Amino acid sequence: MRSSVPFAALAASATILALAGCAGASSGGELTPEDSPLSEYLSAAWGGDLSPEEQQKKFAEQQAKSEALMAECMAEEGFEYAPAQDVSLDISTGDEWEPDKREWVEKYGYGYVSSPGAEAPVEEPAEETVDPNAAYVSSLSASEQTAYYETLYGVSPTDEELEDGTYEYRWEDAGCQGWAQHEVSGDDPAQSEEFTALWEKLQKLSTEAQEGPELADLNAEWATCMADHGEPGFAAQGDAGQSIIAAQEKIYEAASGGDGESGDGESGDGPAADIQDPNDSPEMKALGEREIELALVDLECREKTSFATTSLRIQFALEEKFIAENKAELDAFKAAAEQSK
Repeated sequence: MRSSVPFAALAASATILALAGCAGASSGGELTPEDSPLSEYLSAAWGGDLSPEEQQKKFAEQQAKSEALMAECMAEEGFEYAPAQDVSLDISTGDEWEPDKREWVEKYGYGYVSSPGAEAPVEEPAEETVDPNAAYVSSLSASEQTAYYETLYGVSPTDEELEDGTYEYRWEDAGCQGWAQHEVSGDDPAQSEEFTALWEKLQKLSTEAQEGPELADLNAEWATCMADHGEPGFAAQGDAGQSIIAAQEKIYEAASGGDGESGDGESGDGPAADIQDPNDSPEMKALGEREIELALVDLECREKTSFATTSLRIQFALEEKFIAENKAELDAFKAAAEQSK
């Protein structure tokens, strides 16, 4: 079985590139996450070197080719498949998130209870999306439908595999869709065993960046500021926002009875009107107010300690050292990633 390290390491590298992302970009314009020395090498792994427009175009072209190949593959297996048309990729630039600006924090806090765009009404699609294969699939028997989807997507992972983390995506096991996508995109260098050692080193770098003494000193300075402003009990800057997430999860759990039941402890089989949406509850409203209050103090202490700029400076120094020690492997990965485009 292919190592699962690459996926974990990519997540780790994303953490490295955005270590101070929760603090926002430097208000002084000195450093931003985009200045990451490692981004030159790693952005190719997830298309970060392309503009949103270029990503949209590339996705549309690859999707059209993939859909056509899926139809050919399904026909060879004795099934009909009509390619999906006009499949688009929704890419967010993140411009709506400004957690380092006071006016934004005054409105959203960390953006957990209330976030940009949440107030906007959901736009109805101009045309209802119709599955071109729905009529054909419905004409099949239950066993034939099972065979159809397993041929198209592969056998679904079991609940146990998903829960214990042993499931690992492999295009070879993903039916006609997996085969078609691999034919179009080629081998993903991020999943190649050739770079397993590099990803393991990146994971260690992520830990070093987050647990190193320099960042610990910065977090301690920030924590002292928070305590001085009436918000004690946080050891690291990220803990403040996590406290809101934890409180939000408790509200959701209470609303479902902790095991999927209604908030009053009944079975939950009664009228839907009897079950209050936790997002509209007084508890969530109070949490939203608490979030803004806490986030404003957090922002003040981040500004006082120059948290964004300092944490990025710490991160980039570690990255420069990492590049110097692993340049040959990073150059090889970059070349492989560019060749696979």
